[in-house]
Amino acid sequence: MTQTPPNPRLAVVLMLSATAFIAGTTLMAKALGTAALGDPLHPLQISHGRFVFAFVFYAVASAVVRLKLTQPAWRLHFGRTLFGWGGVSCMFAAAAFIPLSDATAISFLNPVFAMMLAIPFLGERVGPVRWSAAAVAFVGALILLRPTPESFQPAALLALGAAVLMGMEVIFIKKLSGREKPFQVLLINNGIGVCIASAAVMAVWQMPNAAQVAVLASLGVCMALAQACFINAVARAEASFVVPFSYATLVFATFYDWAVFAQVPDLVSYLGAGIIISGAALLAWREAGLAKRQKARA
Repeated sequence: MTQTPPNPRLAVVLMLSATAFIAGTTLMAKALGTAALGDPLHPLQISHGRFVFAFVFYAVASAVVRLKLTQPAWRLHFGRTLFGWGGVSCMFAAAAFIPLSDATAISFLNPVFAMMLAIPFLGERVGPVRWSAAAVAFVGALILLRPTPESFQPAALLALGAAVLMGMEVIFIKKLSGREKPFQVLLINNGIGVCIASAAVMAVWQMPNAAQVAVLASLGVCMALAQACFINAVARAEASFVVPFSYATLVFATFYDWAVFAQVPDLVSYLGAGIIISGAALLAWREAGLAKRQKARA
């Protein structure tokens, strides 16, 4: 198997592109989930469109490269996709009710939940540095929830739920790591996602208008491009170097929300987001250090 040559600069460009696409999907989900384009669509219908059009993108691409499936771990794929679909649906629901900056910042808790879930599901040990990083991130989340009767944001709990589900998805991704080619994983993930989303959307389906169909298609393609950019970025540089650039998602989400919906984050949003990113960055640094030690011992 040919190894991708290192290219840190290209890796940064690809990661920043991935963040721009990811922030774009939440912006489009917000437009579809509000009255911006007509009667609001249910979050389950938005996530259905995301999987349908992303799968079409990967199906066409797999036909072009003549992809051959090699012993897929179907149970792991199903578990990964089920939690990923649930996380995406909750995230899209949250985007319709709270600022994109808040929803995006809370979603950065998913590696924290993944760390905690790795204890019972992967048998990992968690030291004081990682627990401290988790505690810092949760303080930021508590700030963004605004837990007072006057300012509490119930919809922020949807973003928190999305982070938990995406954290569980990470557990399955770790179990799949190294077993199959990334392109195969993405194709199967989106294919199973179409099946799950299609079953879930039946009860809430409504006929979208032409503008909504176009945005749903764009959302799916943007998500597919984001996944492709992310995977190629990680393949071209050390994860400890390139992954921190993924926090630029918050910058893009804030800019998009301001440009399209004229929504500007308040001081509480900046404070909470900053604390969450600090905790997540500390956790990422610690994870990178542990990975290097394990690699040195191997």
